[in-house]
Amino acid sequence: MVTLYSTHCSSSSKAAASNSSIGFYNYHNNLPISSRKFGSQKISLTPICNAIRMQDVACVLFLNKRSFYEPRVSRKQRPYLPKVEVRFAYTLPSPNLTCGITLGAVVAPPSKIENKTPLKKLKDGILSVRPPEEQKDTFDFDSNKDKSTVSITVVGASGDLAKKKIFPALFALYYEGFLPEHFTIFGYARSKMTDTELRNMVSKTLTCRIDKRENCGEKMEEFLERCFYHSGQYDSQENFAELDKRLKEHEAGRFPNRLFYLSIPPNIFINAVRCASLSASSAHGWTRVIVEKPFGRDCESSAALTRSLKQYLKEDQIFRIDHYLGKELVENLSVLRFSNLIFEPLWSRQYIRNVQFIFSEDFGTEGRGGYFDHYGIIRDIMQNHLLQILALFAMETPVSLDAEDIRNEKVKVLRSMRPLQLDDVVVGQYKSHTKGGTTYSGYTDDKTVPKDSLTPTFAAAALFIDNARWDGVPFLMKAGKALHTRSAEIRVQFRHVPGNLYNKNFGSYLDQATNELVIRVQPDEAIYLKINNKVPGLGMRLDASNLNLLYSARYSKEIPDAYERLLLDAIEGERRLFIRSDELDAAWSLFTPVLKELEQKKIVPENYPYGSRGPIGAHYLAARYKVRWGDLA
Repeated sequence: MVTLYSTHCSSSSKAAASNSSIGFYNYHNNLPISSRKFGSQKISLTPICNAIRMQDVACVLFLNKRSFYEPRVSRKQRPYLPKVEVRFAYTLPSPNLTCGITLGAVVAPPSKIENKTPLKKLKDGILSVRPPEEQKDTFDFDSNKDKSTVSITVVGASGDLAKKKIFPALFALYYEGFLPEHFTIFGYARSKMTDTELRNMVSKTLTCRIDKRENCGEKMEEFLERCFYHSGQYDSQENFAELDKRLKEHEAGRFPNRLFYLSIPPNIFINAVRCASLSASSAHGWTRVIVEKPFGRDCESSAALTRSLKQYLKEDQIFRIDHYLGKELVENLSVLRFSNLIFEPLWSRQYIRNVQFIFSEDFGTEGRGGYFDHYGIIRDIMQNHLLQILALFAMETPVSLDAEDIRNEKVKVLRSMRPLQLDDVVVGQYKSHTKGGTTYSGYTDDKTVPKDSLTPTFAAAALFIDNARWDGVPFLMKAGKALHTRSAEIRVQFRHVPGNLYNKNFGSYLDQATNELVIRVQPDEAIYLKINNKVPGLGMRLDASNLNLLYSARYSKEIPDAYERLLLDAIEGERRLFIRSDELDAAWSLFTPVLKELEQKKIVPENYPYGSRGPIGAHYLAARYKVRWGDLA
């Protein structure tokens, strides 16, 4: 129950000269909680006129002038505070006006009022008193979580991504108890399908945690009962209005929050966003939209996409997802660096010789040739996945773990980087190869790929960060399809020990003595540090050994899928692992020039056999900077 306590404005000179503001007071200590400017004018806190109190925190409201202060309140206090929305403020005509309100009243957002007498304006507009039965919609229902609901709509529900990743991730969150008590999941696509058919399709991809098998079948049934389907066109406001009507039926009068996941091709993003925003967004709660990569093909198309999205959404409503940022080992990067004293002092050019970001898949583009040929490996992997990991790796210590502080530091790294040069890039394309009696098709053998395609399926690049910490350190990237193994890892190679007493034990091959920190993102997640160690015995023989943290051996809990973490963050409004628009602009500015040059000059990619380690040119690129790829050992 929120009670509005009545006080009266004094006619003293202090009260008469006061400006208006909104501030918060701690009633236990009788001290003002710090507030921040909400309007455009700087104004000061003044004597109490009207107070709204809820539990131990009270809102002190002053009405005069068109400026307000919005309080800065801690997370613990936030659930207990009513959210009072003031859409219109009126300057009191006289400092001697006595103002007061009846106990139990609630400040309501007033509508614009006509030119009436000052006292009538005050009564009818700004401080209108509403009967108790009308007060239930005044405040944010997030303060009462049993009265709020989240509706999750998967747009493109019949596609592979939705079936293989999104629905299983949502079920895992439900199984672990991370979804809100009241939630509904809707699939939306052009395919004609019933609720039952959707549930049958989804049920085939759901699995329970290995370490938590109790009541698995029962949990699946409960989850599937919350799943529904609505068929419609992606560019039809009428179809989205029908979806809105069905969502409201399931929201059943609760405070509605809505999340849309766009699991659709980028050429129909804008149509879907326009229709969802105009016809199916939440009228009272939040509306958020998750957008899948690719975010354009270059600077121009990415900027155009962002502009179009912002016609219908604010930046804080757009969640650009890069699922690699949700990987356990990628999220552990900042923990490893900033919470371990042994690493942070070494994290610079003084001790690090080079850093390698390696991504490899042991299969080709089977089934995705048409899509992949439009983008290529640089746009598909390097410009987003690997570059985002690089920014997290190289950033300075953020002010806090707040999303904006972390993303600010990432943007600084990207803006400090040199645009990629063609001389620092090697591209390749896999060809047909027979191995073990099995013939593997080449890239251009795919019927959906043009026979004369020059789209690279492999790329290696050397990038540089021109700042005080990383000046001169090569950051090498390598990504490819149809290679000898499937892996994703970060390799940090440290400098040689100056004046090493044991150089003679290594001979001329000093790289064997290099300390190396390896963060294996997938598969078999692990962190290990390569050190030099004496082999037991009477002689002096050295050996490179690993101090190994293998996650499967150390932790019994199954590692969550990246989509689980990112979906949960989107529901909770946590943006730390999502890409901001200026990050995107900075990332594209690094790769756009070289991508255009590759296409304009029609650079022919170097062929490499299916299942090999990639083109020879990648080794020459590394050798130019006196680096040996760490995954060759």
